[in-house]
Amino acid sequence: MAVRIGLRAVLIDLSGTLHVEDTIVPGAVEALKRLRTAPVKIKFVTNTTKESVVTLHERLQRLGFDIRITDIFSSLTAARHLVIEGGLRPMLLLQDDAKKDFIGIPTDEPNAVVVGLTPDNFNYATLNTAFKLILEGAPLIAIHKGKYFKKLDGLALGPGPFVEALEYATGTTATVVGKPEKTFFTEALRSLGCSPEEAVMIGDDARDDVQGAIQAGLKGILVNTGKYRPGDEDNIQPRAYAVCSSFPEAVEHIISNML
Repeated sequence: MAVRIGLRAVLIDLSGTLHVEDTIVPGAVEALKRLRTAPVKIKFVTNTTKESVVTLHERLQRLGFDIRITDIFSSLTAARHLVIEGGLRPMLLLQDDAKKDFIGIPTDEPNAVVVGLTPDNFNYATLNTAFKLILEGAPLIAIHKGKYFKKLDGLALGPGPFVEALEYATGTTATVVGKPEKTFFTEALRSLGCSPEEAVMIGDDARDDVQGAIQAGLKGILVNTGKYRPGDEDNIQPRAYAVCSSFPEAVEHIISNML
């Protein structure tokens, strides 16, 4: 019964949970509208690094989701804050669109390496330049270390394998700013004025979304869409608070059992 009384916030993953590229998870638009009628605050938390927050927001609006740009908390935003706080001039291993989230930050004579998902730039020459900078003392910042993500034609490599290659080659450890880092969840909740104990996270990634949220003090609901693979729920500890077939079922669970 304490759970029913205490829930004040819902954090929601985007890619794989509400949509896959430009395909909507069935019933997700209507389920979000239903959740907005509940007495909870909502924040959309994403590790998406292929596109800027503005482009991502435009995509979501085009798909029919009732989401304001201020509702989105991105790992790109978290990385920008870290770069500014450190007075860094980053080499940005990012897609050109994602670099828009770093406008105004100097990148000449880089003294740091920031890595996101950039299929256009994960080549030997670029990675070797990053390798040399790190050997010279530049910090390695990983926007996240996801192993893979869901595309319409199947799973695809995420930035994690490339970050770990740089870690292995240089003997350094990256600073990770996105999910599943505890600070990412707590920063998202701080903007809502809520504590972890008052929140639940919904996502398709058992490790980054659900386990990360649980370790940060939230409850975690795993949905069987996006990158989910059968048995993912058995590979994390603590276990998910609930496992649902999709976002609409997760919303039904929250409204019926947690409020």
